[in-house]
Amino acid sequence: MINYLQVENLKKSFGDLLLFEDIGFTIEKDQKVALIAKNGTGKTTLFNIITGKDSPDSGKIIYRNDIRFGFLEQNPPLNPKNTILNEVLHSSNNIKEAIIQYEKAINTHDKNLLSKATEQMDLFGAWDYEVKVKQILTKLKIDKYEQLISTLSGGEKKRVALASVLIEEPDLLLLDEPTNHLDLDMIEWLENYLKNTHSTLLMVTHDRYFLDRVCNEIIEMDNSKIYSYNGNYSYFLEKREERINNEESLVERAKNILRKEEDWMRRMPKARTHKAKFRIDNFYQLKDVASQGRNEEQMQINVQASRLGKKILEIENLSKKFENKPILNNFSYKFSRGEKIGIVGDNGTGKSTFLNLITQSITPDTGTIDVGQTIVYGYYKQEGIQFTENQKVIDVVQEIAEVVSLGGGREMGVKEFLNYFLFPFDMHYTQVSKLSGGEKRRLYLVTVLMRKPNFLILDEPTNDLDIMTLGVLEDYLTTFDGCVLVVSHDRFFMDQVVDHIFIFQGDGNVKDFPGNYSQYREWTLKLEKAQIKESVATTKKEVIKSEKAKTKLSFNEKREYELLEKEIADLENEKSNLESEINSGILKNEDLIKKSKRIAEIIHLLDKKTDRWIELSEFV
Repeated sequence: MINYLQVENLKKSFGDLLLFEDIGFTIEKDQKVALIAKNGTGKTTLFNIITGKDSPDSGKIIYRNDIRFGFLEQNPPLNPKNTILNEVLHSSNNIKEAIIQYEKAINTHDKNLLSKATEQMDLFGAWDYEVKVKQILTKLKIDKYEQLISTLSGGEKKRVALASVLIEEPDLLLLDEPTNHLDLDMIEWLENYLKNTHSTLLMVTHDRYFLDRVCNEIIEMDNSKIYSYNGNYSYFLEKREERINNEESLVERAKNILRKEEDWMRRMPKARTHKAKFRIDNFYQLKDVASQGRNEEQMQINVQASRLGKKILEIENLSKKFENKPILNNFSYKFSRGEKIGIVGDNGTGKSTFLNLITQSITPDTGTIDVGQTIVYGYYKQEGIQFTENQKVIDVVQEIAEVVSLGGGREMGVKEFLNYFLFPFDMHYTQVSKLSGGEKRRLYLVTVLMRKPNFLILDEPTNDLDIMTLGVLEDYLTTFDGCVLVVSHDRFFMDQVVDHIFIFQGDGNVKDFPGNYSQYREWTLKLEKAQIKESVATTKKEVIKSEKAKTKLSFNEKREYELLEKEIADLENEKSNLESEINSGILKNEDLIKKSKRIAEIIHLLDKKTDRWIELSEFV
């Protein structure tokens, strides 16, 4: 196999915090590899070291000679002064300039510029590249090529950066959370694209369906070590459990032997033979193994929810428009206790607006929202936690409460509660600005749950959370007594949590589907196939009907047929005359170019008119 990337004996720490030590792995050509680890263990730092944006304390990165890699960062640095088209084009300056001028001509309807730009596109063979660029941008729902990067939202910037990396078609693709800010259609398209691309892949993602369908190897960072699994995510889960069980068996065996050896060490005579020295050395090795018991901290969520009364939330004929664009159109719904509803739909169809409406952050144009007196919202917003640069972790939670109620008369101080959420005591006085993206999201989740909500609203809760935390959150939500309303593009998460789905279809229309995401997707695929089948059948019927009905030409078609014969003959004569003039060798350069262009036009016209003449001649 051909090695594209080799990581050898890598170590990285920040002060007293050791991220990883002596880790190593190899990425070979055509592999599709996912990197899995808890938040805060250094996944993004490792990517930055691999791409040269950061340096290790020790160890080295070895690339195959002339390897080209593309890197999608979680927060990609884009040039705010660039247009989208300028940002994503990576080809030669000639091809890049030809495409830019061609797009400009189309947008401005400048015929002279279009003529020149078309010549340049032909000259530099830019058409295929332009088609590839537009295909990828279209699939990622980017269509305003002249829009400045500075005017885009965070999600749009992430999609432009992803398009830019994919268009480049590098040998090695490094993707850090590529599914964040993509809707479900885009995620499914990206799945298929990455499965079929010739690029080798190393990525970090929390999307477990995506992992299962794209990757053929998993690399796990655990307790500062690296473990490799030759299979997809389902295989990884099975083999990881086996590995942990084996490790725990070895540790338990070492502990049992160690107890006997400790007794011998206490009774050992002072005169140490060679055999005794060997046994002493072996004792210390056993001690090391026995001390390696896993500190498998498992985040658990067991927070008391506020009491929920009979009336939950009743929405009647709710409507909202922005600049005459309907977001919600006469929507009505009455929530019941314990309901868990997912929300899906393309970006821009109004999902987040709907959440802001029911929490009364914005007002509807028409309709009513009747909130029960006992309702306590817990709103986990997509933009995440807001903090000042010098604010510490402990400050964030103490602003809410000093004590957290766990239900059943039990309480917990906020310091213990933070520890419960995998923020050990030595992290409490860490500035929030120094936390990893996933740690910030986890802290944000703590602040939402501390308020004892009985109606949880989660807007993209899975972004930046590690897979282990997601599993715990899923378990908590399935047993949560209150209502849950969740917007997420994480299909696995939706399947685990929700009972039914609000589908935002655009133009203010919302459909209530009775099932989880996979059931909804299966239904839509069947519907699409049925529509295609019906369309094909209708088209065939129309063609057969048309062929049966048509036995002779109409009066106008006869005239068209006769006129075509004359036009074709005239064009053939003109073409012959032009060819004679060009071959004479007496034409000036500009006349030569002009007449050559005319021949190209005539050839196009002849093809078109001849096809129509053949079509009509069948009924003469």
